[in-house]
Amino acid sequence: MAQTDKKDGSVPLGIRPEFINRHGCIFGATGTGKTVSLQMLAEQFSRIGVPVFMADVKGDLSGMAAAGQMTEKLKERLEEKGIPTPEFSSLPVTFWDVFGESGHPVRATISDMGPTLLASMLNLNDTQEGVLNAVFKFADDEKLLLLDLKDLKSMLNFASENSAKLKAQYGNISAASVGAITRALLRLENEGGDKFFGEPMLDVADLMQTVDGKGVINILSADKLINSPLLYSVFLLWLLSEIYEALPECGDLEKPKFVFFFDEAHLLFDNCSHVLIEKVEQVVRLIRSKGVGVYFISQSPNDIAEEVLGQLGNRIQHALRAYTPKDQKAVRSVGETMRPNPKLDLPQVILELGVGEALVSFLDEDGTPGVTQRAYIGTPGSRIGPLSADERKQVMQTSLVAGVYEQAVDRQSAYEVLDSLEKQHEAAEAQAKAQNQRSAIEEFLFGSTGPRGGHHDGLLESVAKSVVRTQTRRVVNKGLESIVRGIFGTLIGRR
Repeated sequence: MAQTDKKDGSVPLGIRPEFINRHGCIFGATGTGKTVSLQMLAEQFSRIGVPVFMADVKGDLSGMAAAGQMTEKLKERLEEKGIPTPEFSSLPVTFWDVFGESGHPVRATISDMGPTLLASMLNLNDTQEGVLNAVFKFADDEKLLLLDLKDLKSMLNFASENSAKLKAQYGNISAASVGAITRALLRLENEGGDKFFGEPMLDVADLMQTVDGKGVINILSADKLINSPLLYSVFLLWLLSEIYEALPECGDLEKPKFVFFFDEAHLLFDNCSHVLIEKVEQVVRLIRSKGVGVYFISQSPNDIAEEVLGQLGNRIQHALRAYTPKDQKAVRSVGETMRPNPKLDLPQVILELGVGEALVSFLDEDGTPGVTQRAYIGTPGSRIGPLSADERKQVMQTSLVAGVYEQAVDRQSAYEVLDSLEKQHEAAEAQAKAQNQRSAIEEFLFGSTGPRGGHHDGLLESVAKSVVRTQTRRVVNKGLESIVRGIFGTLIGRR
């Protein structure tokens, strides 16, 4: 995918297939060629049968679904740098979109996201995260499904109204914390979270497909999603965690099962709590043994947590700019993280690299970082630049998952169960007002002939029953009081 300088003897460079799952990174300032390097890696992996996933932040990567073309300018560059002419051809591509506009919808359920990732997405403090954990536990104990945002909001409302009865088992659930979580959910909903949470949930097996021996390139349309950086970063972390959970241990393979590209990686580490950074480190460290490679793309290695950076074996470093003493110190630091080359002053070369040129260090046959080389990034065989709207539409219509995720499903879950209980409560109140007989009402609602029969109640039903019983007694007592006043009024009138 890369080529050393022609004047020094042109030598092709590439990542050995058996070491693709040792992870990697692409760094460089804006406009230095990171996107083409990303496209080259993804194309190389796809052509050997490895499916990949990447986020298309600028909309440039959709062209991988079409064949590239030779131009005079490209021909001149290839000849000048001694780069072989690529095989121009399209690649199998599947488009995805959290908002369901420029790709197939991607959904997750609230339960599957879990309280830890959701708390990070909502930017909750420790107290609010504790309340969210309690609500998840309550829903799990009562076997209530949390699938979409309305399920979670219903659970929060129920827990707040019945906090006194839940306190002994689940701790304090303050109205202030519930209110803060609800407001955060409203912000998330306004950013499109209502479209992301629900069913059918993405099956990660649909990302790991091949067509005619080529790995499918899964491209997430992220030009709109990137405007919600927290949703973007937590979504990608959730997806990576899902892949990790779904795949079995497989040890070392001739080539990986899947490669995950994390573009704009600084957004993940800028917004992550310490707990989530530990989770990222754990997933990156362990997912290698499941045949998955993870590649981070950002402007500088300083954007990545050190614990994660140390696990990235394959590196492509494009030019950096250093206009201040702080920037110059950062460049020196970057040069020190790569394996030295006696022929190159790495910090100085990083400042001199041209567009499409990079310092490259891939793992050698022994699995150790190779000596850093100055190289030109090759030219992809697929198109550089976006597809037209009609071309994208055609790709989506012929996709392997066309029609699978387009129609949302809203089955019975927490919202419907709690709504049903509330309607039963209202019906019981209406019945109580009509009866005016406490014993008859209680027999109907709670006795052996009532709708509850001799059923053993769970905590949710006990709380609901207590609310109904209290309201019933109020109604009956009020009715008896009216009757007594009427009787005494009649007796006084007779006198």
